[in-house]
Amino acid sequence: MRPRHVAVIDIGKTNVKLALVDLEAPDGPAEVAVLSLPNRVLPGPPWPHFDVAAIRDFALDGLAQLHGAHRIDAIAVASHGACGALLDASGALAAPVLDYEHDGPESTAAAYDAIRPDFAQTGSPRLALGLNLGAQIHWQFLTDPGLGDRVARIVTWPQFWGHLLTGVAACDLSSLGAHSDLWEPAAGRFSALVGRLGIGAVMAPPLRPDAILGPVLPAIAARTGLAPGTPVACGIHDSNASLLTHLLSRDPPFAVVSTGTWVITMAVGGRAVTLDPARDTLINVDARGAPVPSARFMGGREFERICGGAGGAASDADRAEVLDRDLMLLPSVEPHSGPFAGRRSRWTGAGGAAVPDPRPGPRRVAASYYLALMTAECLAMTGAEGPVLIEGPFAQNGDFTAMLRAATARRVLPSAAATGTAIGAALLFRSAGPAPGTVPAVAVSAPPDPRLVAYARRWRRQVDQP
Repeated sequence: MRPRHVAVIDIGKTNVKLALVDLEAPDGPAEVAVLSLPNRVLPGPPWPHFDVAAIRDFALDGLAQLHGAHRIDAIAVASHGACGALLDASGALAAPVLDYEHDGPESTAAAYDAIRPDFAQTGSPRLALGLNLGAQIHWQFLTDPGLGDRVARIVTWPQFWGHLLTGVAACDLSSLGAHSDLWEPAAGRFSALVGRLGIGAVMAPPLRPDAILGPVLPAIAARTGLAPGTPVACGIHDSNASLLTHLLSRDPPFAVVSTGTWVITMAVGGRAVTLDPARDTLINVDARGAPVPSARFMGGREFERICGGAGGAASDADRAEVLDRDLMLLPSVEPHSGPFAGRRSRWTGAGGAAVPDPRPGPRRVAASYYLALMTAECLAMTGAEGPVLIEGPFAQNGDFTAMLRAATARRVLPSAAATGTAIGAALLFRSAGPAPGTVPAVAVSAPPDPRLVAYARRWRRQVDQP
């Protein structure tokens, strides 16, 4: 029997969510309930790491709660990339799970660069901090000389949670394909780096995200009340979960913009382009194992840094002030990634003159325009064509969607789903056939505001200036 209610453990960099998705809702797959927990990073020792115990308790308590209220038929996991878990022979963690924003791997960057494969093979750009999973493993083994001997299995991050639930160790293609340096997307195999790191014998087998790891362990069933045979899918990289919904229900060309801590654009069936790894373009691997030209920047983190707790929704007067004063935010707020990495952000006004930070309302509007223009740049770099589908929290930001429409001159379709990844992850249980309905969306397809079109052109000219 095909599962109807799928619980999705969605581990984002900022928040962990547990969503229950009804795959047979009258208007298409829908979220029945969503629970949330901040994703806390502990300071160490031995290095900054994710609070696995807190996430585990949240997930198991939440599964019990949702099962008691609605019934859970199956479980899927989605998570951010650049993360893996090192397991010992007992299946426990051999070391804490490193936070990819830790700068430790920078200290061994030269040695790592000498062994990592080329972008042409992996589609993985060389990223700062621990944003390449291979760089994390390299640094961890050098930092803790005994770690290599303790490691019996390496799993990617969604599969750590699948292993917790089922006892089965695996990696998934989409997580390996998320700038890990460990995978060759075109060949569909581990890269040469796996051998150079000496981890070929301990890498868990790579599976499609929709493979079934197995039923939940008896101890998990007892803790949560789940039926003993409840199946658990292998799991998926979160942005590729957002993409899967549209792969199942839409013909190319189109582009998906997954928003959260990261904004990731994925171009399906677009024009051929040469990707520039220096601008944070990459090849993602979708749920079916196919390469997808992609680009990214840390948009959600940037928005939080710009706006923080500075007020609620912006007003029409705030929008008028931004356009009348030509208030612009130039890249990059987060300088370690994105299409303009290495630049320092600044505010400008009429004629490109520097101005102080604006007050909260106009700041929110200009920040939303900035994020849309950065997104438009990512879409252009990856050859995106056709409609642009927005997943995640930015779909509810009208200033973002209006400016993206103006900057791209294409239809913009914001998803109405509360969590951009949950429905896609739940659809791992339906990925062999058409999606049962579509994710609700409202097209932003009216002619773009000429003032926004002109603003976008001026922003791009300023970005092009030295």
